[in-house]
Amino acid sequence: MAKSPSSSAQAARERVAAQMRELRLDAGLSGLELSSRCGWHSAKTSRIEHAKMVPSDADVRAWCAACGQDGAATDLIAASRQADQMYVEWKRQQRGGMRRLQESARPLYERTRVFRVYSSTQVPGLLQTPGYVRALLSAIAGFRQVPNDIDAAVEVRRERTLVLRQGNHRMVALIDEGVLRRRVGGRKVMAEQLAHLQEVMAWPSVALGVIPFSADWTSMWTQTTFHIFDQETVSLETLSASLTITAPGEVELYERAFTELGQMAVYGPAARKLLEAAAEALN
Repeated sequence: MAKSPSSSAQAARERVAAQMRELRLDAGLSGLELSSRCGWHSAKTSRIEHAKMVPSDADVRAWCAACGQDGAATDLIAASRQADQMYVEWKRQQRGGMRRLQESARPLYERTRVFRVYSSTQVPGLLQTPGYVRALLSAIAGFRQVPNDIDAAVEVRRERTLVLRQGNHRMVALIDEGVLRRRVGGRKVMAEQLAHLQEVMAWPSVALGVIPFSADWTSMWTQTTFHIFDQETVSLETLSASLTITAPGEVELYERAFTELGQMAVYGPAARKLLEAAAEALN
C-alpha cells in the first residue's frame, strides 16, 4: 500500500518483460543475436527486458519470430496491452469529453453485484446528488482542460446511480468525516447532498459508515480513495491517472484494508449524528 499507485502496472510490465527474456534464453540467443535478427539496436532489447520500454505489437511479434516461438506472440501482446491499460492518464481518458468517460464505466457498474468504496475526499459517486456531481465534474473539466459536456455527463452519472435501486446490487460505503465537512459546490449543494445521504441510509441496498475525526487509526498509512468491484477489481485515482488492479493478491490487500477501515467507522444513529452535525455547521 505504501508503493506508488502505478506499481501494479509496472509489475505487470515487468512480468511481460521477464517472459520475453525467457523466450530469448530458451532459444539460446544472446541479446546481440536477438537484436540482429529483429533488426534493431541491442539497447532496445535491453530496455524491453528491463521493462524500461513498452514493446509495440510489432516488436513482440518480431521477438517471438526471432526465438522461433511465433505462437507465443498472441498471449504476450494481450498481456502487454493489459499492463498498458492498468495505468491510464486522465488526459488520454478524457480527450473525448466527460460524458464518454462516464459511459465507459457503465458495463463495470452494471455487472458488479457488491460495491465497496472507501473515500477520504468526496461522497462516493453512486451516492452523489446531481448538484454535487455537476460541481465536481465542472471543477475537473476546468482543471484538466477537457471538453465541457457537463450536462450530458451529469445525466449519465445519474443513470448509473439507479443500479442501487434496481436488481441485485449492494453497496458498502465508508467515508471520512471530513468528506461531510468539505463544501463541494457551495452551501446549498452540500446541504442537499447531506440530506440525500440521510435518505440513502434507509435504503436496504446501502450500508454507510463514517470514520469520525475521533477514531483511533489502526493503519500505518493514510488511505487514498479506492473502489472494490465484487472481489475482482480495484480502482483508484491519482491527480494524473486512474489505476485498475486485478491481481488477486493485491485485490485481497485492499479488501483487508477495507475491513480495517470498516472497524473504525460508526453506523446507524451514530453516523446520522455526524451527518446532522455537518448539516448544522453549514448554517
